[in-house]
Formats: sequence, C-alpha cells, structure tokens
Amino acid sequence: MNTKIYKRVHSLAEDLMSAVQKKDQTRFDTSYADLKGVCEEHENSDKDHPVQWETLADFTEDLDLAITIYDKALLKANAIKSGDFQSSIGFSIASLKLERGDKTGAIAYLSQAKINSKRIPDFDLKAEIIDLLTELTDS
Repeated sequence: MNTKIYKRVHSLAEDLMSAVQKKDQTRFDTSYADLKGVCEEHENSDKDHPVQWETLADFTEDLDLAITIYDKALLKANAIKSGDFQSSIGFSIASLKLERGDKTGAIAYLSQAKINSKRIPDFDLKAEIIDLLTELTDS
C-alpha cells in the first residue's frame, strides 16, 4: 500500500477513535467523510487497497452499509490474495451477520476466514475465528 495513503488512513482512524471517545459527532462526521473520500479517490486505481475500505467499514454505523463496505474490502483483499485482510474482514462480516441474525451467513464467512487464516501469523485472530465458528456450528 502507498505509504502516504496508509498514513492518511491511519490518521483519520485515530481522529475517528478520538471523536468517538469524546462523543464529538461533528468531528466524527468530518473525519468519516474524509476517509470515505480517500477510498473513493483511489477506488479501482493502483492505489486502491483493502485497508482503507476495511477502516471505513469499521467506522460505519449502519450495519447493512458496513457489510456492503466490508464486502468491497474483501473483494480487494481477494484480488491481492492477502490472507491477513481476508481473515480479518471475513471475521468482521461474520460478526455483523450474527448481529443481524444471519447465522448461516456468518458461518459461510467464518468458514472462508478459517481457510484464509491458515496463512497468517495472527494466532489470536485464528483462535477467534475458530472459536466463533465452532460455537455456531455446535449449537
């Protein structure tokens, strides 16, 4: 990923976290709009990357819209064959699917995330994926 864009996305994520902690909706809305602009500016270019879309989805309050954005991030992660992003995004989508009452959808995303997580060094994420998938398939 382009370092300049990564730093911008990271800075906006910090601004968004700070706005959430301070309950500053105006600052949140401004930073969210800026992050969305970064995503849209680089969409379908050589500077497009799943991290910007995943970050945008992380801060999207509308669950259905967040799932749509995560799906876009997942497509971009699949395109670059990034097991790290495929796993984390899949887990995030599964979590939202569960929150929306879609157990079957959650299991589908978790099953794919489990496959993708075999290639990543993040043992905590692997464990979370496996634990949630086991919980859902055993119940």
